[in-house]
Amino acid sequence: MVDDPQIAELNWTYLNRKGPTNVIAFPMQEGRFSDVTPDLLGDVVISAETAQREGEVAGVGFKVRFLYLLVHGVLHLFGYDHEMDEAEAARMENKSDELIDMIGALE
Repeated sequence: MVDDPQIAELNWTYLNRKGPTNVIAFPMQEGRFSDVTPDLLGDVVISAETAQREGEVAGVGFKVRFLYLLVHGVLHLFGYDHEMDEAEAARMENKSDELIDMIGALE
């Protein structure tokens, strides 16, 4: 969990995108050093400030928005990617909903 300036720095350094974002996933099971920690899925970095703002705007609060972002980030670690096309985005959203329902934390 980081603040907006910290995630903006990560966003620029690793994704070449300006400004803060809500969540970034860093998979560790792909790339040059994937054999270093083969059992480690990766890291999920969430901006608490952005999660707070988005939760307020959506009317769900910080806790619910944070949980959604965590699930979203973990799905990225498993290879889901909503930026490829609409069908993949829908698949990722359906899986997110399924996992959040399984967790039962939004009730």
